[in-house]
Amino acid sequence: MKTAAKALLSRVEFPVLLAGLVVAAGLWGFVELMEVARATTPHAFDAEIMLAFRQAGQPGIPIGPPWMEGAMRDITSLGSTSVLVLITAATIIYLLLIRRPGTALLIFVAVAGGQTLSSLLKLGVDRPRPELVSHLVNETSLSFPSGHAMLSAVTYLTLGSLAARFLHGRTTKIYVLALAVLTTVLVGISRIYLGVHWPSDVLAGWCAGFAWAMLCWLAARVLQRRRVVRDDA
Repeated sequence: MKTAAKALLSRVEFPVLLAGLVVAAGLWGFVELMEVARATTPHAFDAEIMLAFRQAGQPGIPIGPPWMEGAMRDITSLGSTSVLVLITAATIIYLLLIRRPGTALLIFVAVAGGQTLSSLLKLGVDRPRPELVSHLVNETSLSFPSGHAMLSAVTYLTLGSLAARFLHGRTTKIYVLALAVLTTVLVGISRIYLGVHWPSDVLAGWCAGFAWAMLCWLAARVLQRRRVVRDDA
């Protein structure tokens, strides 16, 4: 039994194993957070974290210098639908110009699928926006999971993971992936700072987004092995 397990592990590449663990952890985390979202009253950690971003006793005034609010609005726009569609469209057009239709289709399916999944999850949970603090931007959609957090994870991590396969050198690959993760994290934090999402909404968006992005990355590896998607830049 142990010999068979060792033989199986020897055939599985470490990046693939790590991606599988990310998918499993993301799904588990999302299910746990969904229970928090369906509770009739906000969880204590949701309220405490949201209030930590506001001045004591003044839920309408965010912490930080005056320019911080504007900076957070700029950061949150990196996860908006219009910006992500623009980035995705530009990438797809570039791939078509260099005759990589398979990769272009993969990116389209990854991002469009993530958008569809996010909308379905919002309808399934039906959680309203938080009213604990004032909203610094206008939002009309449902709250759980955070679409900005999820779609920024889907888009930036999908593009980053695919780009890393085309780059040479471990340092360059780590830099690209770290930049994708950092952008995703900043977008999520900005949603809490602006008061339009509970922390559990953002965490759930990250869990679902990371899991979906890693599934797309695994699909890309399979397609590259089968020569459907080319492995060169």
